[in-house]
Amino acid sequence: MSEVARVSDWLFRDRATGKFVIGQLPNLPLMVWLVATLLAAVTSGQLSTLVGCAATLALVVWAGDELLRGVNPFRRILGATVLTWVLASLVRG
Repeated sequence: MSEVARVSDWLFRDRATGKFVIGQLPNLPLMVWLVATLLAAVTSGQLSTLVGCAATLALVVWAGDELLRGVNPFRRILGATVLTWVLASLVRG
């Protein structure tokens, strides 16, 4: 097995099922994030702010879940990266 194949296997293989996993459906927090992000873009004022906060919260929930319970290292790294990005964005304000 080549080095690339070994790294890919380690990075993307679900430890429980042995399947290659990059994305999983249904993913409720990501669906909530997408709908809330779209709603925030087409609304204004306090409603836009509220929906934007809901979108951010949904993304934090998704990223935290992936970080803690991701089925492979790729999903955990992705969760950590998104969580870091969201938190950095909030700190920058």
